[in-house]
Amino acid sequence: MIIEKIQVGKIKVPLITPFKTALRTVESVEDIVIIIETDTGNSGFGEAPPTAVITGDTHDSIIGAVTLIGKQLIGKNIEGFNDLIDIVQKTILKNTSAKAALEIALYDLFAQSMNKPLYKVLGGGLNHLKTDLTISVDSVEKMVADSLKAVENGFDELKIKVGKNIEEDIYRIKSIYEAVGSDIKLRLDANQGWSAKESIYAIKKIEEYGIVLDFVEQPVKADDIHGMIKVTSEVLSPILADESIFSPKDAIEVIIREAADIINIKLMKTGGISNALKIINICEIYNIPCMIGCMLEAGISVTAAAHLAAAKSSIITRIDLDGPALCSENPLDGGILMDGPEITLSNEPGLGIKNITGFELIKDIK
Repeated sequence: MIIEKIQVGKIKVPLITPFKTALRTVESVEDIVIIIETDTGNSGFGEAPPTAVITGDTHDSIIGAVTLIGKQLIGKNIEGFNDLIDIVQKTILKNTSAKAALEIALYDLFAQSMNKPLYKVLGGGLNHLKTDLTISVDSVEKMVADSLKAVENGFDELKIKVGKNIEEDIYRIKSIYEAVGSDIKLRLDANQGWSAKESIYAIKKIEEYGIVLDFVEQPVKADDIHGMIKVTSEVLSPILADESIFSPKDAIEVIIREAADIINIKLMKTGGISNALKIINICEIYNIPCMIGCMLEAGISVTAAAHLAAAKSSIITRIDLDGPALCSENPLDGGILMDGPEITLSNEPGLGIKNITGFELIKDIK
């Protein structure tokens, strides 16, 4: 299975409702998509969202990095898989989203070459998962309404975006909790929006109301490890590290310094599946649970993340793969099936993706 060509293009999928966090507001998914074509007729699919405020990646930087790396992949055989992953990771520094897109497509092809779905190649597991749903920052009334609608649609795990205003954030959580009830699991994501003092104050105030939080995600700035340590040590609620962790080295530092209780793995931060697997292995050694998450992604990379989660369910205990559920339409022919919170993986070889609607070709790499 020889790599002959890499197509680089773009897809645009409107969101059902604008996605608002402490960092940004987005109205549609506009991701770079790559298709690696081989001499056997097999195609591997990858995807990368431009999340400049988190990964530093833009459309242009992703296209540039994919072009630079992709030229080194042309003519290579999928059988030399580990060498291909080395090329992706070592040709250029950083550019984690571009690397993730290429790795996802390569893993797709590698699993196809073995005629197995990716999750079985990665270790097996069940092909069913359950995800939470994100509630964007908005007025309290809108967030309560969105939460109730999510519960009506079968979601019993909600990730609430906060980090705009500390007192209003506390009121948001209290109002949502009172509306949905104690049977619904609440997760908070401050997206680096609080200081350490604000985090401790807000979390303790929420705990005083008798609200049991599943976790609080990245309450302080990504590089404020001391702040993360302080928050983690002073509150009862588990603290989850997201933007603080891009690499296996980051994971080791956070774990050893006890800066978080849970690690969030996102393929766009790790640069793909290979480093995500290393982080999972580290967390297994230290007995630290993981969550698998996503950016605003239309489905290809979420499908890959779901396969990874299915294969490593003993350590990936939380699923936050709601990107496609936030989209107004599904551009994929194949891949995962989503029915409310339920995710079902295809048992077709690789990722099981056959085609992408709305794919706009930007360039061919030959």
